[in-house]
Amino acid sequence: NLCIAGSMAVNGVSALHSEILRKDLFKDACQMMPDKFKNVTNGIDHRRWVPQINPGLDGLLRDLIGEGYLTHPQELKKLEAYAGDKAVLQRLEDIKHQNKLAFAAFARKHQGVVLNTDAIFDVQVKRLHEYKRQLLNALQIIYLYQRLQDDPSLDLPPQTFLFGAKAAPGYAVAKRIIHLINSLADQINSDPLCKDRLQVVFLENYRVSLAEVLMPASEVSQQISTAGKEASGTGNMKFMMNGALTIGTLDGANVEMHEVLGDENMFLFGLTAEEASHMSRGYDPYLLYTRDPVLRRVLDQLKAGFRDGVSYEDLYQRLLFGVDCPADQYLLLADFASYCAASQRVTDTYRDRARWNRMSLHNIARSGIFSADRSVADYADTIWHVPYKK
Repeated sequence: NLCIAGSMAVNGVSALHSEILRKDLFKDACQMMPDKFKNVTNGIDHRRWVPQINPGLDGLLRDLIGEGYLTHPQELKKLEAYAGDKAVLQRLEDIKHQNKLAFAAFARKHQGVVLNTDAIFDVQVKRLHEYKRQLLNALQIIYLYQRLQDDPSLDLPPQTFLFGAKAAPGYAVAKRIIHLINSLADQINSDPLCKDRLQVVFLENYRVSLAEVLMPASEVSQQISTAGKEASGTGNMKFMMNGALTIGTLDGANVEMHEVLGDENMFLFGLTAEEASHMSRGYDPYLLYTRDPVLRRVLDQLKAGFRDGVSYEDLYQRLLFGVDCPADQYLLLADFASYCAASQRVTDTYRDRARWNRMSLHNIARSGIFSADRSVADYADTIWHVPYKK
């Protein structure tokens, strides 16, 4: 409160985050000093996260729209003129495939893992935290694995799920989720049924140098935090400008991504921030467990464990009954069915290569709004009140 009183301005780092500050966290202060509260959505440097890590894409952009996008990223909108150009879309796909091959070589050299580069590269890399819901991703993978077990002839596009994360030293639950993802990887990658169909890899020591190789190769960007919990991570922006398609909730800067992309160029699911806030009061995840046989079977697998002999009954108990916290406090089970449906839309869309590549092009073309240059200009104009040469 003292910081609020003594500051010349208060801002969030995404539109949703700023609204939470105004309407919830600092509601009283905002009523007294409404003009003090601003919004400046985070941004990232296109110069850093395209030409330096994705020279193939940079070359395509320079050929089509020139190098002006490096200093004026909104010029990327010119790329939309090529959304119907088959040759451009094919070149975009070829660049992505070469980046996948490059990342596969990196992963083999540094971790000894062999990736299926014909599979969808579905990526969730970020700090491991329960609200970021890596566990929800893992539950959906268990569901896919169970479907394959039930029907070995299931028509499922090959998928490679890539995780990367670090956890705070004392965050025991986060470390258990990391352990779970590795147990799941061991189970799936050792099963002949999953060969060239389903693969899970936990990437070791996630860091910038790894991200530089991974992001250009990524095709699906997992931004699935509980709505209202993420301020504004910038990973979603880096994936977007490198042509990955987002599956995500209306949380953080995903909200602004949706504003520029629309439903047709990303895969939304789940509760809104307002719905999540209401849901958390009187929410009973055990009721969902008893009513949904698919969900029940997935959670029972947690308790039963995997071929490495490790049971995750502690995570099972935490989700259904709570352990030193409300049961399923980040609403994984509430969003599970919606998430699975969105994941199905992802794989269905991926089969239509022209449509997928066109969506990828639109993501790149509309990423200019997330420029760090724009973000700094907003600070200079609305908060610092200093001249800024764009």
